[in-house]
Amino acid sequence: MKKNPTKQRVIDAASSLFFQNGFHGTSVRDIAAKATVNVSLISYYFKGKQGLLEYAVTQYYEAYLETIEACIEENESLTPLEKLKKIVEVIIQYKQDNYQLSCFIHRELSLDSVFVREMTVTYLAKENYLISNAFYQILPEQTKRNQEKQFFLMQFKGMLTTPYLMQNEWKDKVVGDFSHDQFVKNYTRTVEKWLDFVVWESAHGVK
Repeated sequence: MKKNPTKQRVIDAASSLFFQNGFHGTSVRDIAAKATVNVSLISYYFKGKQGLLEYAVTQYYEAYLETIEACIEENESLTPLEKLKKIVEVIIQYKQDNYQLSCFIHRELSLDSVFVREMTVTYLAKENYLISNAFYQILPEQTKRNQEKQFFLMQFKGMLTTPYLMQNEWKDKVVGDFSHDQFVKNYTRTVEKWLDFVVWESAHGVK
């Protein structure tokens, strides 16, 4: 289905303002002004600021999960480690392509709000299943320590979210399309090296 360009412009404007000022620090008038649309148009499309937020996050997560599932399906013939590395690459690429909304969402997810709990039920549980399942497949059969597995998984999830929770650490280094592409390439390589270490440690570490 072809996207409505005006509707998408409103979403892009809202994403930018939510990223800069937070949800509560952004008004419908601010969004309308940045998107160069009438305030009434936002009410027509989204029923207000809360509806706009829910629509933007739903659109973000549905496309995000579809991207992960497609990657898993397309790389089914690879080894578990190679497949997980592909998943890491598409996740970081997707989050970087949607940088401002990614940062805003991860910031909101660090807060315990009704909205966050709703998103956890509808989307984050599925994300957790896909990522956890792919991650556990790389660990050797002899790795029996459940707590260690959980610690490794926690670190892995942290690596996928940290750049978007600590965006101030990177704001001067990631500017423009080229630097975004370089970040994806370099950061993905860093995560891949860590995965190689986890596999080695699980197979050869002190039992």
